[in-house]
Amino acid sequence: MTTHASWRSAAAIRTFLVASLAGIVAAGSYTFFSEDAASLATHHATGDSSTPFTTADTGSCLTWDIGRDGQVSGFEQANCQGKHRFEVASREDLAAYPSSEFGEGAAMPSLERQAQLREELCRAPALRYVQGKLDPTGRYSIAPILPPAEAWAHGDRTMLCGFQSTDDQGNAQLTTGKIVDQDQARVAQPGECLIIDEHQTLKKVDCAQDHNLETTSIVNVQQKFPDHVPTVEEQDDYLKGVCTQAGMDYLGGDDPLYASTLQPYWTPLSEESWNGGSHSVNCALATGGKNGFAVLRGSAKGQFTIDGNPPAPQPERPPRPSETP
Repeated sequence: MTTHASWRSAAAIRTFLVASLAGIVAAGSYTFFSEDAASLATHHATGDSSTPFTTADTGSCLTWDIGRDGQVSGFEQANCQGKHRFEVASREDLAAYPSSEFGEGAAMPSLERQAQLREELCRAPALRYVQGKLDPTGRYSIAPILPPAEAWAHGDRTMLCGFQSTDDQGNAQLTTGKIVDQDQARVAQPGECLIIDEHQTLKKVDCAQDHNLETTSIVNVQQKFPDHVPTVEEQDDYLKGVCTQAGMDYLGGDDPLYASTLQPYWTPLSEESWNGGSHSVNCALATGGKNGFAVLRGSAKGQFTIDGNPPAPQPERPPRPSETP
């Protein structure tokens, strides 16, 4: 089974044989969400509009509530060891920006301009803040936060640069602990299903819907390789057995895995991701189809289909030595 995918860039997927299952396992690179999904929305604070909308500075963490309608409320500073949505890397004053762009009476920058400011003003101090340790394909992205419209109208030109983890809708997710202490890998939880969309990005979906992968476990690869960056071949050799066992544990044994016709799947980490702070991968179940991954519907733990059909009946295997009379 071969296909093509991108982890924010095009890359060919390698294929190799898992002899114990006599099947094909493709290990490739996919990102959960496009970088464009990073939220650049202005968050609304409460308080006296004549004072800065927040006193948060480098090293502070912020949080807010997101209603069902997407509205933001309860913007406040938070303990970084508790749940929060944003970690501040630097505090910038747009009034000091070398132009009259943000002078008195200036309109707030558009989302497009905010994206440019992220690159112009946020990226360098943010990378210094984490001492360059950032996985460009990991769960954290660099983002700016601007004052609410009322504070901007009263002259507040504060822009906070920092890190957040976003879902596929661009909403900043709750995280715990400072980024330098976190595994930056994007992983799904066991039992979650993923589909590769038209942009070659992984999206979480209900397992009752069409999907390509069903997650069986999360593996911290650093526990196996604590003293060096493992090569792709080293990771493959290790994960072949680990993910096969994860598939058996997930489905209830070797026979259910064999009968499912699904194969263990994993994505080894690149050296760039490892050095950036990502050390975990997902084990999953998948199988090949005409155009790469087959389309699954339903959880492999119950009744499911592969490209619209139930799994093909498998030949009976000879008894294991321990089962021979």
